[in-house]
Amino acid sequence: MSKPLLEFPTDYPIKIIGRPSDEFRARVHAVVLRHSPGLEAERVSERLSGNGNFLSISYTLLAESREQIEALTVELKACDGVMLLI
Repeated sequence: MSKPLLEFPTDYPIKIIGRPSDEFRARVHAVVLRHSPGLEAERVSERLSGNGNFLSISYTLLAESREQIEALTVELKACDGVMLLI
């Protein structure tokens, strides 16, 4: 049997990109907190694109399982305003 790609718990970085707005930020943050309720503020950063058209929000989550990451990804992809997940 092959070794899993990730061993849990692990720090898991994820970046969400969309149009900058308070609503986008609030929706994304609410989704992330549902899947990682103990997230600390210093593990979140934001960056506006050079021309101000896009906002990237980066999180470093303490992931407990592959299922947690998969559920988070599915919900973020369905979240209004999310254009890209990295």
